[in-house]
Amino acid sequence: MSLPLRSIVELLGGELHGEPELLIEGLAPLESAGPGQLSFLANPKYESQLANSNAACVIVSATHREVALERGACIVSDQPYLYFARVTQLWKRRLGGARAPGVHPSAVIEDGAWVDPTARVGPLCVVERGARIGAGTELRSRVTVGEDCIIGQRCLLHPGVVIGADGFGFASDAGRWEKIEQLGAVRVGDDVEIGANTCIDRGALQDTLIEDGVKLDNLIQIGHNVRIGRHSALAGCVGVAGSAVIGAHCTIGGGAIVLGHLSLADHVTISAASVVTRSITRPGHYSGFFPIDDNALWEKNAVSLKQLYRLRERIRALEKAPTR
Repeated sequence: MSLPLRSIVELLGGELHGEPELLIEGLAPLESAGPGQLSFLANPKYESQLANSNAACVIVSATHREVALERGACIVSDQPYLYFARVTQLWKRRLGGARAPGVHPSAVIEDGAWVDPTARVGPLCVVERGARIGAGTELRSRVTVGEDCIIGQRCLLHPGVVIGADGFGFASDAGRWEKIEQLGAVRVGDDVEIGANTCIDRGALQDTLIEDGVKLDNLIQIGHNVRIGRHSALAGCVGVAGSAVIGAHCTIGGGAIVLGHLSLADHVTISAASVVTRSITRPGHYSGFFPIDDNALWEKNAVSLKQLYRLRERIRALEKAPTR
């Protein structure tokens, strides 16, 4: 497959500098792009790679226009990374990447479930009774959508996703555990993408809710009764405990943990591997972890941390003591 630069700009916009009929035969990163490929520069720290890139054309911001022109053709865009994302979508459509709607013969659609005629249900999927799959949604292989769960329109669920497993609810009875039946479901909004082997538990009494535009990476655990606001994005291996509420437009880095019954305001960013132990009421970037170190030094520092409260009280006492 190949496309002239002219066609790309006509479809996606941008300011083209270079030969309009130059053929693009593929997409690649700056450092490895060849003479027939299109690349992009979004992060200024990679500017040094721009001059030496062999790409046929590079998508850049106006800030990097002159540097890009010194090496060859470029497309100038206000948001180079977003522009490149749209190029990848265009490329996949031209390659025939869109899959035809329908239900694979090996999938199981239980009585009482409903799948929109424009949706696609892949191999070995299970859609249980009362579940609903919206228009244009695709379930890749081995996806399970539990009883009464709802998936909105234009969603993409990658292999192994489980929607509507029982939440982790048990009551103690003299040393043994009594199961609390999970009577809610899961509601997933429109334009949601859920990565491979991610699990979203059904609610105990009310539904677990994933709002429109949310993006979840692989291997994420979402506990029962959690609510994730519009257009939030969670990276791989994040764990969100039961009844936590995450606002709109939040981002949570890989391996981070949000404890149960906490709330995050809109536009909150959590660094990777952080543990959120209190509610966050203001937008901003938050981190909470003990930096990795040589094990012996880490153990010494950990012991010191345990003594911080006692040391603080001693300092307070000294500050209050009368001076001679």
